[in-house]
Amino acid sequence: MATDPDPLQDFCVADLNGVPSVNGYPCKPPSSAGDEFLFSSRATKGGDPMSNLNGSNVTELDVTHWPGVNTLGVSMNRVDFIPGGTNPPHIHPRATEVGLVTRGELLVGIIGSLQSGNRYYSKVLKAGETFVIPRGLMHFQFNVGKEEASMVVSFNSQNPGIVFLPLTMFGSSPPIPTPVLAKALRVDAEVVDLIKSKFTGGY
Repeated sequence: MATDPDPLQDFCVADLNGVPSVNGYPCKPPSSAGDEFLFSSRATKGGDPMSNLNGSNVTELDVTHWPGVNTLGVSMNRVDFIPGGTNPPHIHPRATEVGLVTRGELLVGIIGSLQSGNRYYSKVLKAGETFVIPRGLMHFQFNVGKEEASMVVSFNSQNPGIVFLPLTMFGSSPPIPTPVLAKALRVDAEVVDLIKSKFTGGY
């Protein structure tokens, strides 16, 4: 039977059949939490970046894929890119992100809040170089090299969440009314409808 997280336990392996709370999933009994929950080989091989139109693929290592991180406030992703591939503009509402480029060359872009004047920060990073993205700021990565690229990122949350800006605006369900987007973006309704048509199948 699963139990609630105990601050005196060394770790709390997630019982993914339980109902999660703000602090994470209920704990598996320590007797059933074997070594495999604390180790993972999931990120040794990335996914196929050709599988979507963005030209990138995210291999997630959050609590649902790595139950050992439950209640620890950490998680990871591996992201692979084809040349010209992008991890589209997005935010993580519950986590700061730290990243390490492991292969290729990636343009990393970060956009500040209105308070900063929506300042755009960017740099092309090569293998071995790192970046940090404060929680809630919009950011993206784009492979500017001629070869495939990869990065590994870590979050200070077991479930950082993600909001893809293009998909959120143009592929929500139900959709945001076209007049709202046309007014906000200062374009004709036909332009909004055209962009919406590109996101009918999601990402």
